[in-house]
Amino acid sequence: MRLKSYAATTHQGPYLQVNEDGYDFDFENELFMVLDGFGGSGHGERAVEKLKQEIRTFYTQISDDPNATMPLFYSARNLLEGNAILNSMMSAHQNLLRHNAELPINQRAGASALVAVKAESLLVLLGVGNCRAYHFRQGKLSKILAEDTLQYLSKDQFNHRFRTSPMSAIGMYPELGHQMREVRLAPGDKIIMLTDGVYAHLSDEEVLYALTQSMPDAQERVNSLLKLSNSRGNLDNQTAMILEF
Repeated sequence: MRLKSYAATTHQGPYLQVNEDGYDFDFENELFMVLDGFGGSGHGERAVEKLKQEIRTFYTQISDDPNATMPLFYSARNLLEGNAILNSMMSAHQNLLRHNAELPINQRAGASALVAVKAESLLVLLGVGNCRAYHFRQGKLSKILAEDTLQYLSKDQFNHRFRTSPMSAIGMYPELGHQMREVRLAPGDKIIMLTDGVYAHLSDEEVLYALTQSMPDAQERVNSLLKLSNSRGNLDNQTAMILEF
């Protein structure tokens, strides 16, 4: 299944001066990433840049060898690519934990992440923290990876911006909570990957509307989601990615 078009954007948002979000891609290895960093100016954005490099490098090394031994985790249920990307994220997680342990609390950083890797007609998605992924097919939108956030832990009425605080993240706790899904792709499918600066102010119906409107290209679809979220009072960094097959 060929990737026909791709679009992504990341922005600091309408009020913040620093962007701790980020995205990355490797078309040769069919690897795509969206990350939402935290830790404050000078910390979160550096952690995101380092994580992008470490995940990509580790994944490329291990996925190129079909006989590779998975150093941290292995499941017979997963594809080689799924095990490889999970090991890549776990390795980056352990490195960041060790780095954070050497720093005072106010200088520690981490990141939520959503990573997709393609293996022929299958797309494997791995999510940690407060990122969200949708699958669009034949006019219907379904959530394939839900965010792991504070809103699912308590019924208390938190301020809206705190409800999307991650319950797990790279570099946050020793145990890395994660979700993995596989999607068998079909022509016309779209995968949408968002940080909470985009999805927190949008309904599923509004995301679907943006995907079904006539627009010049995928980049315009991405931009329309950010603009709508900002018009609803977004205060956060924002990253969105669309993969169209």
